Amino acid sequence: MRPPTVLVALVLVAALGVKTAAAQPGLGAQGAEGEPHRLQQWRVPSTDPGAAARAVLFRPPGEGPFPLAVIAHASTQNVLRRAQMPQPEYRTLAAWLVARGFAVLVPERPGHGAGGKYLEDQGGCDEADYARAGRVTADEIAAAIGLLRQQSFIRPGGVVVIGHSAGAWGALALAGDDPKNVAAIIAFAPGRGGHANDLPGKVCAPHTLIAAAGEFGKAARAKVTWLVAANDSYFLPAFSRQLADAFRAGGGKVDFHVLAAHGSEGHWLPETATGVALAGAELDRALKARSATAGKKR
Repeated sequence: MRPPTVLVALVLVAALGVKTAAAQPGLGAQGAEGEPHRLQQWRVPSTDPGAAARAVLFRPPGEGPFPLAVIAHASTQNVLRRAQMPQPEYRTLAAWLVARGFAVLVPERPGHGAGGKYLEDQGGCDEADYARAGRVTADEIAAAIGLLRQQSFIRPGGVVVIGHSAGAWGALALAGDDPKNVAAIIAFAPGRGGHANDLPGKVCAPHTLIAAAGEFGKAARAKVTWLVAANDSYFLPAFSRQLADAFRAGGGKVDFHVLAAHGSEGHWLPETATGVALAGAELDRALKARSATAGKKR
C-alpha cells in the first residue's frame, strides 16, 4: 500500500504531535542552554512512535517570538556510516541564521548516529523508490516543526526549511505544505543515490530520481531556492539542473543557482564557514523573498 502523501501527513501534524508525545515522553528541552548561541539539546517527535529524535536548538538573545528555521541533514544508505554519524549541528549555518533573528532547530532523523529505526530506506538501485524515501524524510521534518511551533518563543508561521542532500530531497517533498506554514525552502544539492557504488559523478537510477522530482513539483506550493556547488561530485551541476527542471515542469517554483567550487568536494558546502559565505548572497535573497511574501499575507 502506498504510504500517505506528505500533504495528508501534514494535515495530521497536530494529531501526530499529540500521539507521538504520548508515546515518546520527555519531549522538549533537555538541560540548560549553553554556547554558542544558546545551544540547547532537545527531543522532538519522530514518526517512529517508539523513539523520539534528538535535536539541537540555537536562538538569538531575548524572549522572541522568533521565526523558525529547520536544517535537515544529509544521510547515507550505508548502515555503518549512518551509525558513525555525529549529531548534526551545522553550527556555521545556524550562526548565520541566528544573526538574522532566527531560532534554528537541527533534528537528527531516526537511524542516524543515536540509532533508532531507519525509515528512509530507498531500496536497491534497480527498485529505488526515491519518492517514498523523500516523503518519509518530509514527515520527519514536519513532526519536528509541529512541536517547535507550539513553543511560546517561536512564531508559528513562516518557517524556513533548509535541507542538505537527502535532507534537501525531503524538503522538496515538503514543498506542498501551506506557504503560511512553510514559507521558503532552501535546498543544498537535493537528491538521493549519489556516488553510486562509491563512484563520483554516478547516480543510482537517475531517471527514477528525475521522475520523483517531477512528482514533488506537482504538489509544490513553497518556492525552492536550489543551490549546488560547481564541484559537487554527488549530484553534478548539470544533473542537478535536470532535477530542478523536472521539479519546475511538474509545477514547482525554483530559483536554481550553481555556486563557486568549494574545497575538494562541493557537496559539503553548507557544513563549512567558507561554504556558507559562498552561499550567503543567495541565502539572503531567499530570506528577503520570504519576508516580502509573509508581509503580504498579514
